[in-house]
Amino acid sequence: MSNLSILLLCASLAVLLLLGYASTRPDEFRVERRARIAAPADQVWPLISELRSFNRWNPYERKDPLLKSQYGGAASGVGSRYAWESDKVGSGSLEITGQQAGRAVQLKLDFVKPFEAHNQAEFALRPTADGATEVRWTMSGPANFAAKLMGVFIDMDKMVGSDFEDGLRNLRQIAEARA
Repeated sequence: MSNLSILLLCASLAVLLLLGYASTRPDEFRVERRARIAAPADQVWPLISELRSFNRWNPYERKDPLLKSQYGGAASGVGSRYAWESDKVGSGSLEITGQQAGRAVQLKLDFVKPFEAHNQAEFALRPTADGATEVRWTMSGPANFAAKLMGVFIDMDKMVGSDFEDGLRNLRQIAEARA
């Protein structure tokens, strides 16, 4: 057996092992971050329940000043939609699918570029005894094989989580300035 044959055999085996390992990864993912904001929930609520207000602190909106956006559907609440196109943060859409006034907002998040993905997001508010608000931002969705393979090399929780942390810092600044 030649050296080239051995090298190709080893490379093929490594690829098979990688693919096998990727197939054992979870079928779903979840990213969650929390922040304590020194403002009452009724002052934080409008910043998460209305998409135009959300985009004042949205970390992805801030990453690309040339981002093209469009609002549609209801002005606020269930059915309110937002779509974006950007060379830096991709393209997709966000739609409010549920709300529990003053407590939580559920969203459908569809990415088109850089890769297609269909996820759910939620913002939840919990008032604290001292008048502050704990805000929880989550995103979850299915992990197809391509996402599982990518997850071997890229930690989705760290990548998306750091953006959530930036966004929650932005939200804290705006909400606390209003308080």
